[in-house]
Amino acid sequence: MQPWQRRTTRIAYENPWIRVREDEVVRPDGSDGIYGVVEVRNPAVFVVPLTEDDEVVLVEIDRYTIGERASLELPAGGSDGEDVLAAAQRELREETGLVAAHWQEIGRMNALVGVADAPEVVYLARELTYVGDEALLEDGIRAVHRVPLTELLARVGRGEIRDGESLACLLLALVALGRVG
Repeated sequence: MQPWQRRTTRIAYENPWIRVREDEVVRPDGSDGIYGVVEVRNPAVFVVPLTEDDEVVLVEIDRYTIGERASLELPAGGSDGEDVLAAAQRELREETGLVAAHWQEIGRMNALVGVADAPEVVYLARELTYVGDEALLEDGIRAVHRVPLTELLARVGRGEIRDGESLACLLLALVALGRVG
């Protein structure tokens, strides 16, 4: 089996956040094909905020892309060319009104690898303090929730947390905290 080969490429669409590329390719089996790739211009950041009471802070947010109201997710957003830690700190404050005294990078991921080049950086944030200034309505955030770490898996099992990136970040956090693996 041969690796994928790109013959030509063209930009189908772009804006300040993403670029969509269409490539003429030779597939691993040798056949010709077309492959569409979404390139995210800057890494996304995800924050797993953990309180001193062992609660994870989640946001309840409306997601236009999937037509859903009330998706339960971790605070996250684009780095927009900013240092990724500074972007994570900004997102935590904007979405929850919290700041953290202790930050730990716990992983790097790639979203939707079958269709996207979308790097992500995940942080565990501890020693949280509420300072206000959250931009809830601007981002479609309906509420901020504190969920005991011991209840997270039950919520996942009941389908209350379905965002794939949040699920992956929570797993990274459980590993970093020594709770699994």
